[in-house]
Amino acid sequence: MNIVRAAMIGDVVGGHGLEVLEAALPVLIKEANIDFVTVNGENAADGFGMTEKDFQRIIAAGADAVTSGNHVWEKREFWPVLENEKKMLRPANYPALEDPMKIPGTGFAGIEKNGIKWIVINLQGREFMSAIDCPFQCFDRCFEKAQNFIRQAGATDISSTQNFIRPPLIIVDFHAESSREKEALAYYADGRASLFAGTHTHVQTADERILPKGSAYITDLGMTGVNDSVIGMDPKVCLERVRKQILYHMEVAAAQKPGQMRGVIAEIDADTGTAVSIRRI
Repeated sequence: MNIVRAAMIGDVVGGHGLEVLEAALPVLIKEANIDFVTVNGENAADGFGMTEKDFQRIIAAGADAVTSGNHVWEKREFWPVLENEKKMLRPANYPALEDPMKIPGTGFAGIEKNGIKWIVINLQGREFMSAIDCPFQCFDRCFEKAQNFIRQAGATDISSTQNFIRPPLIIVDFHAESSREKEALAYYADGRASLFAGTHTHVQTADERILPKGSAYITDLGMTGVNDSVIGMDPKVCLERVRKQILYHMEVAAAQKPGQMRGVIAEIDADTGTAVSIRRI
């Protein structure tokens, strides 16, 4: 087996989350021999959205691709980054509109690194969220696009006994509220995705496993940010919101050390695209 290691890092929340990522991710990459990294950055700018500087900091920390979710639209000035930076993804299943109303950006990235073809797919859920396009149908379209990416690349490897085309190593960030929807889409993608992880709820789940057809899975990666917080935000504000049912403006929790960086590492057989193991960070 030709084993490669992929890491997925959960939602980076605010400036302290960026600082934690910058301190911890390079160490993780070196010590765990990570070959490819995705980071969800949609909350990097004070908890809501991103800036171009945030994106560049995440890439500089070691990310090969940056995923996002519903908050990626918060800062209109970031939209050109979505359009121009191919390593910056937004959920692929937002409605596809024609110009001049085209939604900027893409939810699909094909990246070659050290001879391996990686595909990153970013999707968003619909249960308890906005009713956007179907993530199941969108995954099918992205999967077909991944096959075309490999065919067009002409990715033929020579072994001692035969020529073969390596399958794409597909990583999926499914940004969704519902655990049921996350697990359902994971089983739908099982055997096609190498690594499938949920984001959005910021609380790391303890259900990491290899699905029956060989996809590594976890319901939620967790978050990167302040430990003493409510999903990265100021506990006092969160408490007032739920006690009084008044939508006070959410604020990122005050920075405290140490922070937390949550996610997973999956070992994948690059010859088959099948996951061998998955463990939580």
